[in-house]
Amino acid sequence: MTKSPESNVTVAVTGAAGYIGSRVVRVLQDEHPDWEITALDNFYLGDVRQIGDVPVEHVDIRNRDRLEAALSGADVVMHLAAISGVDDCEEKPDLAYEANVQGTNNVAWFCRKTGAGLIFPFSMAVLGDPQEFPITVDHPRDPMNWYGRTKLISERAIEDFADGAFPAHQFMISNLYGEHEISGQSVSKGTVTNFFVNRALAGETLTVYEPGTQSRNFVHVKDVARAYLRSGEQMIEQLDAGETGVEKYEVASDEDPSVMTLAEWVAEIAAEERGIDADIELVGNPRGNETLVDTFQVSTASAREKLGWKASESVRESIRTLLS
Repeated sequence: MTKSPESNVTVAVTGAAGYIGSRVVRVLQDEHPDWEITALDNFYLGDVRQIGDVPVEHVDIRNRDRLEAALSGADVVMHLAAISGVDDCEEKPDLAYEANVQGTNNVAWFCRKTGAGLIFPFSMAVLGDPQEFPITVDHPRDPMNWYGRTKLISERAIEDFADGAFPAHQFMISNLYGEHEISGQSVSKGTVTNFFVNRALAGETLTVYEPGTQSRNFVHVKDVARAYLRSGEQMIEQLDAGETGVEKYEVASDEDPSVMTLAEWVAEIAAEERGIDADIELVGNPRGNETLVDTFQVSTASAREKLGWKASESVRESIRTLLS
């Protein structure tokens, strides 16, 4: 397959109605208006139906025949469709298996047959409880929940599918935050940052799970979408060069505040911007299987050096924007 960034390129995005996928499509449109974009989703959670001049087509990745027909002609598939919540996967394990494992295999099988490039996020959930920092994609895998397990199965499967057949980029994405707009519609997700902001706006107490010192790395949805953009641009060059196999990148920022610090930032900025006096309360932690480390640094060297990408948004400024 011979392509160049200047020639006609077709990119398909699964999960295009969702939090990240809709932003990815928007960025692709803005940066490469000459590219043809196919947007797919089964609307399980995503409610975006139109992104600029691109309609989001109703396609379920579990239906291989329907999926392959929709992906026909794609040079690159950005595969974001998934059952992504830990709780959702625990409550609906069969659905999580069908979508996250079988659905991803369907996408990867299409890429193997056609030579299309594949970009896939396998999530930090594959790591479980990290033992060393900074975190890299080379860390041992030991998922603590079914969501992480489904992502690990797919991560390994794509390595086999891609071998000698197509180039693949796999993203280990840290904790998302922030919101964006599609045609005036606010697109958000129930992340911890948004949870605190919404509670502050509602005049409710900001509840922090014990011990409160547990740290997480945070990356803005807009920055993540730019990583997909850079990945897609590089993948076109790899297709032109006939490269195959998997490359893995950490998609993260240099910000890893504790959950208590995050709540304090929200309370501080809510007071400054809205005159809101938000209380913070430490409460019992119902999540017995989450990592509670008080540092969570993630290496961002590979994405910076190989993709030319780094996070540019900041947590505090995002909070201020949400509260202004």
